[in-house]
Amino acid sequence: MNTPITVQYTVNAPAERIWNALTNKIEMKSWYFDIPDFELKKGHLFNFYEPGGENKYHHQCEIIEIVPHKKLKHTWSYPDFSDLKTVVTWELSSGEKGTVVKLTHEGIENFKDLGAGFSRENFTGGWNTIIGQSLKEYLENYHDDQITAFQN
Repeated sequence: MNTPITVQYTVNAPAERIWNALTNKIEMKSWYFDIPDFELKKGHLFNFYEPGGENKYHHQCEIIEIVPHKKLKHTWSYPDFSDLKTVVTWELSSGEKGTVVKLTHEGIENFKDLGAGFSRENFTGGWNTIIGQSLKEYLENYHDDQITAFQN
């Protein structure tokens, strides 16, 4: 079954603010992953590891599509474990009570033979935590003094 994982939350923040959190490597470090080589550029490869410093899972992604303030699409792979890739799409749209953040992770079945750590359930739980808790809390508890810090 090739059903993508879809996770969707409404965040009480404007799309421009959410876009900055999704595409600014300094901000990403506060709620997502530390991705020092991230650059918002189609075709750009970026790499990161899970938090904690164990560096057990090397993630490698390539940006496929950029629609500013609306859509960011990139591959998602684990080159140390498999040559296969999946695709992650972040989409932002207006909702009644804020901005709807929708994440779609396609091709997850490509990781089915890599073990329990790569299961559909693990990814679903992970994306729900990342968007529904980390991103949402980061943006909804954001203060103007933090904005100034990121702009300097």
